[in-house]
Amino acid sequence: MEIKALPYDLTVCKVSSFSDIDAGAEFFFTGKTDEEISLVCATADVPPVTAERDDGWKAFRIEGKLDFSLTGILSRISGILADSRIGIFAVSTYNTDYILVKKENFGRALEVLGKNGYTILQ
Repeated sequence: MEIKALPYDLTVCKVSSFSDIDAGAEFFFTGKTDEEISLVCATADVPPVTAERDDGWKAFRIEGKLDFSLTGILSRISGILADSRIGIFAVSTYNTDYILVKKENFGRALEVLGKNGYTILQ
């Protein structure tokens, strides 16, 4: 399985309204519940006002379109990283999964995954 490192620094934050989000940004995820609106975006694209924010994330994605019948992909990656004491923040899209790790652990995360049979694309 191939993993592609993304080139930008990311921020995880909470916003008050979808109107705070730059919908023209190249990369962002949103999630809305009855309690919050969460945003993951390039640090350069963080809205001027956030309810909370956590900077210092990097991400990689699992390359290719993952069929919904596939099981255990995220579980295996998160288990490998957990065994190395690397915390994650995961986001899934229709096509694939994105795994965020803190910037200081990013190189080690890719190294550990590479040693466990994943092909790392830069």
